Amino acid sequence: MKAVQISQYGDAGVLTVTADAPKPAVGEGKVLVEVRAASINPVDTMVRLGYLAKMAPLAFPATLGTDVAGVVVEVGSGVTDLKKGDKVFGMASVLAGASGAFAQYVTVPAGMLARIPAGLGFNEAAALPLTGVSALEVIDEKLKVGKGHKILIHGGSGGIGTIAIQLAKHRGAFVATTVMPEGVEYARNLGADKVIDVQKEAFEKVLSGYDFVFDAVAGETYKKSFAVLKRGGTIISMLEQPDADLAAKHGVTALAQNTQVTTARLNALSGLVSNGAIKVHVDRVFPVDKVKEAFLAREGGKVRGKVVLSF
Repeated sequence: MKAVQISQYGDAGVLTVTADAPKPAVGEGKVLVEVRAASINPVDTMVRLGYLAKMAPLAFPATLGTDVAGVVVEVGSGVTDLKKGDKVFGMASVLAGASGAFAQYVTVPAGMLARIPAGLGFNEAAALPLTGVSALEVIDEKLKVGKGHKILIHGGSGGIGTIAIQLAKHRGAFVATTVMPEGVEYARNLGADKVIDVQKEAFEKVLSGYDFVFDAVAGETYKKSFAVLKRGGTIISMLEQPDADLAAKHGVTALAQNTQVTTARLNALSGLVSNGAIKVHVDRVFPVDKVKEAFLAREGGKVRGKVVLSF
């Protein structure tokens, strides 16, 4: 089968589209999915570069990819909620016990899949799992964002920001977000109440008294964000470990986000999509043979929403 693999860590040049990768076998509790689309996430770049190698080394050649959408072609023993022919989406990373999303076929633990909501195509469904569940966990479960709250979401035009802005607005919050110049109008159209062009304004000088900060940027952006919070507020980051010193100085709580994709959370996302609370945004779709170009496009920093690979 065709698959996107690497045999060493490195830049986009290490990506290889293999035509004869072995088709994965279905095991207990797993599902074999014929892949129709997969999306590229920042974590896929991190894996390719070897940033996670000490924590979770790959066995080469390794098939990359996290988010997947496709059709169930076989179910393993013990799987009762899915059947052959179901259109599904979910998480298929080798780091999570799957066989890698960037392939014609992938085996996935059934607990990391759900049926695609009616009216959502494969490309859109593939763009939703990791970013959508990250936003759902943070906005609804950890921060419990609601009416009257003020939240700053960094990276508002990215995959996570796209969903987080919409979800926070749906929950009734006042939403501020930071973006690059090309993302200003996009973030406004998502519903953000205040959009800050980071090349024109310093967010930490114009915002204050916020209940929450959701950070998907890290670095200096993360450190400067503590000053935006009111005492008793909470900052949660996709990329940074909690800075206890800054948290104590500002009288706030600092958390790290480690996303766990589950069927229940995917079903919750499906409900939000079905009732119109969330719309999925796909910036560009590349055929799998153009995977290098797809990674370079996403890593170029000007993508709004997600980049998808089509099979």
